[in-house]
Amino acid sequence: QVQMVESGGGLVQAGGSLRLSCAASGGTFRNYAMAWFRQAPGKDREFVARISGSGSYTDYADSVKGRSTISRDNAKTTVYLQMNSLKPEDTARYYCAATLVFLGSRNLHEYPYWGQGTQVTVSS
Repeated sequence: QVQMVESGGGLVQAGGSLRLSCAASGGTFRNYAMAWFRQAPGKDREFVARISGSGSYTDYADSVKGRSTISRDNAKTTVYLQMNSLKPEDTARYYCAATLVFLGSRNLHEYPYWGQGTQVTVSS
């Protein structure tokens, strides 16, 4: 069973950048597709990006496409989310998730393993 711990969140001005990290332990990391989801206050948790176990496949929500890059380092058992040109509407708690579903999914219910999240706040 894989466990994850997110880091890298914080307060940033609009237009700025952040790099989120998700350090995983337990299980065989390369077997897991990984994803980032986010949840703003009063809203449902939503898909942000996903990456396959090998890192060769990535997928992004339209809201972050072109501004964000998901990547992973299987030797370090860590997945990253680089976010640029941040907007106030990106403010949310960001969660890392893992699944054995091939290529992962945009559906949060396909992910049995979750981290505790890291808060991102973008000021205008």
